[in-house]
Amino acid sequence: MSQTSTRRLWVAYGPAGAVGKIQKDGDGYTVQMAGADAALGTYPSMDIAKRALQSHLKPGAEPPEYREH
Repeated sequence: MSQTSTRRLWVAYGPAGAVGKIQKDGDGYTVQMAGADAALGTYPSMDIAKRALQSHLKPGAEPPEYREH
C-alpha cells in the first residue's frame, strides 16, 4: 500500500504581480518570496505565514491577494 502526500500552494499577488508563495506540507506552511533562493521559514498556521510574507514587503504595501494553485 502506498501513502500519498497532498501539498497545497497559494501564490501571493500584489499590484505588480506575484510577490511570493505559501506551500502547505507536512511541517506547516512554508513561505518563500518571489525570486528568493531559500524559504523564509515554516509556520504553524496559514495566518502566521501570511503575516510573515506581508512583513517582507515594502512598508505600507497593501496585503497581497492569495490564490490557490
